Amino acid sequence: MQLVTTIDNANTTELDVRLAKKGDKDAFVRLIDNNKTSMYRIALSILRNKHDIEDSIQNTIVKSFQNITYLKKDEYFKTWLIRILINECKNTVTKNKKIVNLDFIDNTESISLDSSKLELTSAINSLEDDLRIVTTLFYFEDIPQKDIAKLLNIPDGTVRSRLSRARSKLYEVLKDL
Repeated sequence: MQLVTTIDNANTTELDVRLAKKGDKDAFVRLIDNNKTSMYRIALSILRNKHDIEDSIQNTIVKSFQNITYLKKDEYFKTWLIRILINECKNTVTKNKKIVNLDFIDNTESISLDSSKLELTSAINSLEDDLRIVTTLFYFEDIPQKDIAKLLNIPDGTVRSRLSRARSKLYEVLKDL
């Protein structure tokens, strides 16, 4: 039953992509709704400021709507969307490096989490950017290592080594808890 549901979701997504390419706004909205949680988690793993996250996601939605006709393979819509989001987040990070913020307040809001999830989230957020991004993509978004390598334009071995380093650092942080 689960396999049938997964196949139906894949077929529905590809149909929505084809409709969105033809200008169907409702189909595009369904695609964004299906991916909004993933988009937020990925943006949160790169950016820390709630407003920057919202801006990056909004820019991603606008750019993907304007350029969906250039998507070559419909089944890679989510990968394509995430690549746009990562680029938008990187642009935001680059812009923010030029700004000196004296009153930094962590405005990230989370859905009610139990303490173990909060500790894990805090531990992941303590990782360096390159480790945090790869960890989020692999463990929370279930993106295969080779696809992460393509998304980030890095070799497969680099993805594996970053995941290994991230696991080691997370173990060190969480072992005493």
